[in-house]
Amino acid sequence: MSTQRVYLSTTIPYVNARAHIGHALELVQADVLARHLRRTGDEVRLQTGTDDNSLTNVLAAEAAGISTRDLVHRNASAFASLREHLSLSFDDFIRTSSDPRHRPGVERLWRACEASGDLYRKSYEGLYCVRCEQFYAEAELDAGKCPDHGTPPELVAEENWFFRLSRYAGQLHAAISSGELRIEPASRRNEVLGFISGGLADFSVSRSIQRAKGWGIPVPGDPDQVIYVWWDALGNYITALRYGSGGADYQRWWTDADRRVHLVGRGVLRFHAVYWPAILLSAGQPLPTEIFVHDYLTVDGAKISKSGGSGARSDPADLAGTYGIDAVRWWLLREVPRTGDVDFTVDRLIARANEDLANGLGNLVSRVVALVHSSRGGVIRPCPPPAGTSRWLAAAAGPGTPGAEVSPGAPGAEVWPGAGGSPGTPAWPDDAAALLGAIEQAPVAVRAALARFDFRAAAAAVWAIVEQANRYVDATEPWHLARAERAGDTAAGERLDAVLGALVAACQILAAEIWPFLPDLAAKVAAACDDSAGALPRPRPLFPRIEVREVAEAVAM
Repeated sequence: MSTQRVYLSTTIPYVNARAHIGHALELVQADVLARHLRRTGDEVRLQTGTDDNSLTNVLAAEAAGISTRDLVHRNASAFASLREHLSLSFDDFIRTSSDPRHRPGVERLWRACEASGDLYRKSYEGLYCVRCEQFYAEAELDAGKCPDHGTPPELVAEENWFFRLSRYAGQLHAAISSGELRIEPASRRNEVLGFISGGLADFSVSRSIQRAKGWGIPVPGDPDQVIYVWWDALGNYITALRYGSGGADYQRWWTDADRRVHLVGRGVLRFHAVYWPAILLSAGQPLPTEIFVHDYLTVDGAKISKSGGSGARSDPADLAGTYGIDAVRWWLLREVPRTGDVDFTVDRLIARANEDLANGLGNLVSRVVALVHSSRGGVIRPCPPPAGTSRWLAAAAGPGTPGAEVSPGAPGAEVWPGAGGSPGTPAWPDDAAALLGAIEQAPVAVRAALARFDFRAAAAAVWAIVEQANRYVDATEPWHLARAERAGDTAAGERLDAVLGALVAACQILAAEIWPFLPDLAAKVAAACDDSAGALPRPRPLFPRIEVREVAEAVAM
């Protein structure tokens, strides 16, 4: 399989408040995709950051009685810290208000579009939602209110710079309909094509410095105007690559990349699938190759940003601190469908973690290791991993640090002794066919699911190994085989070796296969099943059940 150079990016959120679980969804999805591609040998760059130059940030700072710069720094730092709180592996984090790469890139992009004749000034008035930083036509409103935030827009009248979006309708439609710019899922692609077919109007790309309250990047050559925050923010995908100075990173990761992939929420689809590609066309730059669109996480049926304080109850850092990183990541991957909104509750997070991670995977590994120790003194020969899978000894220290991890199957990764069926390695038992089948199918199914950005299906493919392994334990009852062996049944002893060899191999392979999804738990599983020293470590709990009473007491304290 040929390798590719892949540039992945998330959207960059406003920092008028701390992160909520909806922000974590996109970050975790991007991290899974990056880890998966890295371990298959692709060269990957994953980027995220914060949108600091929004008017919403200025208004939030005024309400808090602090300077905009102080509020932006405080909240942007909290977003950056999600790297540790969620075990993320992003390679770059850009802050649009302070990163020295950003402003020169935005200014260069502006001048390139100006040179194409696509920027002009005019007077206008329109209905503007400050929280969206977007103008709406009357027909787009919901009972006179912003359809996303439920607040009435402001009537704004002033003279600004406009971008000739209408000039690029044909090129955009052709790029999207041909698949040159792939938008997933198909329903979102059709939505964008319908929007383009309805006619594209030029849009305002600057604000008066008074309305922007002096915050933002001035328009080149017109200091009384500030560049529209969406123009500013969208540029981050290339400004972080030093587009402004023509650096080598831009050539390597944008111009020459095989894939340029944006992960975005449906509320910002128009900006990423219409405005941003049009700006790139005007500037003579390559388009993204793919845009994956996810739907919303809700609380009590309402989008978290609309739900009146519910975001505070779903801070991903707090959730990870209380329930664990693995529990938060797993809920986002196992519960969120490819399309459609899903309601988040702490009860659902706890239930999924207890059912899958404690009762499913944790219990499987613990009882298999315990059986090996009670019947074989910790020594067993695992069955060989099938083609396409690998056994992974352990993750390097510092999960989430690019380059500090040993990816399963990557160059330099350790391989379990006997991998590939060396002499003396036991064959898989005939009655383990279903388990072996799940193991063989998982890498293929994960690859196919992530190619269509279906993270829930990918997680389910790996989880099929856990389910089949637990079924195999129940069907073979190795404790009975051990008892029969102690009573003098040598055939039962041979059978026990075969069963335990299959189960230990399954657990070792699981450590590798689950790594993109749960890197921390994968390292624990790998360590629990490490037979490189000749024997497995003593059994220990991997993922204790989350007890609601204990959680309530911890929160109360």
